[in-house]
Amino acid sequence: MVSSPVGIRAIALSLPSIKRTNDYYIEKYPELVTQAEEKGFAKLFSLTESTASNEFDQEMLPYLSDPFRGTIERWVLGPGESSLTLEYRAAIDALNAAKLSPEDVELMIVSSVWPEQIGFGNAAFLARELGLQGAAWNLDATCGSTPVALQTASALVKAGEYRNVLVVVSCTYSRFFDEDDTFPWFTSDGAGAFVVGALEANQGILGTKTVHTAALNEVLFAEVTKDEQNNSLVRMQMGKGGNALSETAEEFLRRCCEGAVAAAGVTFDQIDFFLFNTPTAWVGSFCTRVLGIDPERTLNLYPQYANLGPVLTVANLYHAAQLGKIQENDLVLIYGSGCSGAAAASVMRWGNVVLGSDPTNKSNAVLKDAEDKNLICC
Repeated sequence: MVSSPVGIRAIALSLPSIKRTNDYYIEKYPELVTQAEEKGFAKLFSLTESTASNEFDQEMLPYLSDPFRGTIERWVLGPGESSLTLEYRAAIDALNAAKLSPEDVELMIVSSVWPEQIGFGNAAFLARELGLQGAAWNLDATCGSTPVALQTASALVKAGEYRNVLVVVSCTYSRFFDEDDTFPWFTSDGAGAFVVGALEANQGILGTKTVHTAALNEVLFAEVTKDEQNNSLVRMQMGKGGNALSETAEEFLRRCCEGAVAAAGVTFDQIDFFLFNTPTAWVGSFCTRVLGIDPERTLNLYPQYANLGPVLTVANLYHAAQLGKIQENDLVLIYGSGCSGAAAASVMRWGNVVLGSDPTNKSNAVLKDAEDKNLICC
């Protein structure tokens, strides 16, 4: 049994080469922008009644006049990029930051929204690319995967099963929605990775609360179709359960955050910084409103990243540390949730976490090269 506390030792974020602003869609799909309120995403985030019936809807109200619902920028896979290439880059970056080699990784947990191939997760494929010799398996809790993977990795290290666990998460929504649909307006592609191991005394994971999100099972569903070359494609479709998002948001948030704080033996007042998964522009303000938290004690990356799925939690932690919002020995609460998956919150005492290289600098360099080659239309 490991005697010292366990948590994140190093963290990295990987972004694709293309960044698109709203102007791209306005110029390329003007009719779609005009008709946006008739499309799936606008219907998903709109009022079914004349007035807002809950805190989620009330925070959404200011965004209903904007067809992009508060989205400003999003990142999209470029030529030759995939969930695996982003995962590989994030994994190597996290390992380099931790001063570890692939041979030092005894277990890798991978969560891909969604995997590169139909029927199989990315873990074994990524393990081959990295040259790992240890265990590697997939974990699926949809957009709540990051705190669940952190909980799983930490528990296994505490139990003495493994010393160094590499967690890799990715989200590549652009592969599952057609560009001439409105859903890509609100989503991004990216990957993140972090190393879990032993930390200094009193640091690491202190408490976690996780629940399933079966109430959101009808929000999205998958269809298998064929492309022009008769290759199989998975396309995600909006279901009929959109109202469940606003109706259950407060319950999941309270149950998980209050449960994690109680498990950690602390109070909300003692938490130095809160990091919420923000799949919409208003979720951050919704969370602070429900929990009674000063907005200065959290970070909202939605304008820069849109909906990055489970990678949002990694991005939140990375940029909060990069900006000095969280520092060693601060108490930090993270929360994430996803449809047909899990909602989870964890309280941790932040360690001396090493950050990978700045993903925006790398992506901007790649972006400029792509622009020079006329690969980007915005």
